[in-house]
Amino acid sequence: MGEGFQFIDIILFAMIAAFLILRLRNVLGRHKDHGRPQNDPFSPDPQGQDANASDPQSPGDDNVVHLSDQTQGAQDAQTAEEPVATAPLDAGFAQIKAIDGAFDAPEFVAGARGAFEMIVEAFAKGDRDTLQALLNEEVYGNFISAIDTREANNETLENTLIRLVSNEAIEAYVENVTGFVTVKIISEQVNVTRSADGEVVDGNANQISEITDIWTFARDLSSRDPNWGLVATRSLD
Repeated sequence: MGEGFQFIDIILFAMIAAFLILRLRNVLGRHKDHGRPQNDPFSPDPQGQDANASDPQSPGDDNVVHLSDQTQGAQDAQTAEEPVATAPLDAGFAQIKAIDGAFDAPEFVAGARGAFEMIVEAFAKGDRDTLQALLNEEVYGNFISAIDTREANNETLENTLIRLVSNEAIEAYVENVTGFVTVKIISEQVNVTRSADGEVVDGNANQISEITDIWTFARDLSSRDPNWGLVATRSLD
């Protein structure tokens, strides 16, 4: 009788064990079906690879890299083209500054304006000393020749500088160690030449004329003398 009970106990334990194994397999099976297997830490992460493939900065995406290079190249080309319009003038200023570190382009242009006003006034008055200090020998000779002719005819020049419309540098370069800067000056003036008895022989006292002058100044950049001299003049009028 005791052996019969032992046999029944063995069967019950076997049934319980089989039930537990079946439940365990069912639980593990549900986890696997939901796509959640354990990751192998020594194998590449498939999620990481997918992330790199969709990353626009990934070096493996050839299409994105090539598009980025083309876009950057177009931007660089546009940037390189912007300063072309002023490059020659800027290059000339850079040449001058390379020899004379104290050169300042805006300051020079402002100085050219002041020199223009002084020279126009000195020419009208026949002020030879001022002209000699501001002009080179050739230009000075031309100005003095005109003054001498005027004085020989007992004529006087009345000049009124109404205003300077504009004053800008249009060319700059260096020859040997001499710097040259050309400025374009547009001014409004009233010029009248009168005879000894006051008669108007040239010009109109009631007319304001707009005059465009192209003046070139030069300086020996190796000299300690900081002054620039007027070396060439021409007018578009």
